[in-house]
Amino acid sequence: MREFKRKTRVLLVDDNNDHVKGIKELILLETGYDVIGSASSANSAVNFVKKYNPDLVVMDINLPEKDGLQAIQEINRLGLETKFLVLSGYDDPDLIYRAMKVGAKGYILKTMSSAQLVHGMEEVLNGKVYLPAVLTSKFFDYFQQSFREESAANDEENLLSYLTSREEEVLGLLTKGNNYKGIANQLFISETTVKTHVNNIFQKLQVNDRTQAVLYALNNGFGKKIKAKMSA
Repeated sequence: MREFKRKTRVLLVDDNNDHVKGIKELILLETGYDVIGSASSANSAVNFVKKYNPDLVVMDINLPEKDGLQAIQEINRLGLETKFLVLSGYDDPDLIYRAMKVGAKGYILKTMSSAQLVHGMEEVLNGKVYLPAVLTSKFFDYFQQSFREESAANDEENLLSYLTSREEEVLGLLTKGNNYKGIANQLFISETTVKTHVNNIFQKLQVNDRTQAVLYALNNGFGKKIKAKMSA
């Protein structure tokens, strides 16, 4: 008997009906995903996810009642494994940062190509963090400036110093968007061992997920630390 494989289920959240129709047609034409519904507000999106538990939510930020970031936070509190790709009209780096902070795994602009949207969906569904190159540049410029300001404002202990060498290697691969299997293959260890290292990283950095760990690492000079070790 042939094993049935369930299609990836997608929810579209946007209060522009014409835009929703266009995205739905694109997904149906270019992917094997199933668009199981759409929502025009944050509240209706939360209720939809509670009932149908989609794999991916493509979320607009500018919504009536509550914004898309609040919707992501509410859905994350449900304890599901739903992933989020923000599809926005704004390229504000602070908005990108806040989207990632609340749990979005990707951020893409509505003006970008359909190929980029499809690629972004695939990356997020595969457990990676996705930012197109033009947004990555803006995001890290903003991040570096924020880091300098935070460093000047306080001198808090850098939790990265508690990581072992192996945990630093794992965190370095996480910052490059690798999933657990990819890390295991590159370090020649099992996925179970990778998960153990990642859990230790979460505890030491006082974070709850890989996005927060990556953001903490980048915000606290992790890239410079690794480069310094390699050149020593």
